Parts: sequence; structure tokens; C-alpha cells
Amino acid sequence: MITTLRVQWRRDEFCRLAELPEECLVEIVEQGIIEPSGDTPEQWLFDAAALDIARRAARLQRDLEIDWAGIALALNLLEELDELRAENRMLRQRLSRFVED
Repeated sequence: MITTLRVQWRRDEFCRLAELPEECLVEIVEQGIIEPSGDTPEQWLFDAAALDIARRAARLQRDLEIDWAGIALALNLLEELDELRAENRMLRQRLSRFVED
């Protein structure tokens, strides 16, 4: 049996790794950009996926200088774009079986 190690960080560790002030982390969570486990900020735990998203959100906020609500929207649109591109690739592969060059 293979066991997968799941790394999680407390709020202070996560802020250090994501290079985010704690007030920004609270805003990111309130906007639904990332969802920690735990009921209160003192109990919050974050995983590697949340770290990637937080870093991306911070980079967008820094580069575009828009508020966190706008960042949440931008991230949702980017995720949807990635999904559409993947679907498009799959459909092109299927179509290529029926179309001759």
C-alpha cells in the first residue's frame, strides 16, 4: 500500500512561504480564493495547492494592482480558460481521427 504524504502549513508558516502579510491572507480566504481547513484563523491549515494559488494571486495583485475581489474573478476566468483549452485539445485529437490531411 502506498501512502501519500500531505503537507500542510499553519497560517504563519503559510504567510512566510507565500510571501503574504496575514491581513492579505485573511482577505484571500474571505474572497474564496483559497479555502483552508479549520474553523478559525488560529486553526487554519493550508496545503500545497493553496500555496500555489496564493502565490499566483499575490503576483496578480502586485502586477495588476487590483483588489482581491478582482483577483478572485481573474483566477476563476484563468481556470475556466485552462479547462476550455484542455477540452479543445481533446476534441481536436478526436476530430483528427476522422479528418485526413
